[in-house]
Amino acid sequence: MQETLTLDDFDHRLLDLVRQNNLTPARVLAEQVGLSESAVSRRLRRLREGGIIVADVAVVDRGRLEKALTMHVLVEMEREGTAVIDALIDKLKARKEVHGMWYITGHVDLILYVVVPDMQAYDVFTREALNDDARVRNFTTLLTIREVMPFDPSQRVVSRG
Repeated sequence: MQETLTLDDFDHRLLDLVRQNNLTPARVLAEQVGLSESAVSRRLRRLREGGIIVADVAVVDRGRLEKALTMHVLVEMEREGTAVIDALIDKLKARKEVHGMWYITGHVDLILYVVVPDMQAYDVFTREALNDDARVRNFTTLLTIREVMPFDPSQRVVSRG
């Protein structure tokens, strides 16, 4: 099990800032949080090595990049068990169409965020990944009509309570 890091107010302020723009130079972050540039660099390295910052990514506006269909697929599993769940999750994580996945409670077991160029590609995905998999009892597809609030991780702040 990974060691839990204790975060102070400086760490939380740094995390808030790098959520907004992870390319902000350490000297600018230092000015904004009231620490030295070297202290900011050390803290960011510690947050990365400690698994708090797990990736530095770019949020891409798919609508400006390519024409695509986005869907949320609700997957009900036939039965649950650690090995069964892990195997299905591993299989779905390997699919290029799956851009997000959540294991949840309730009558639905997984929510998939699926992006495909067209319905033909979605048909291929469902046939290969879901239809013939004995672990899948049922799935429901919710087709996105319009994205009204794009996902922006910089705007999502986890409670510090």
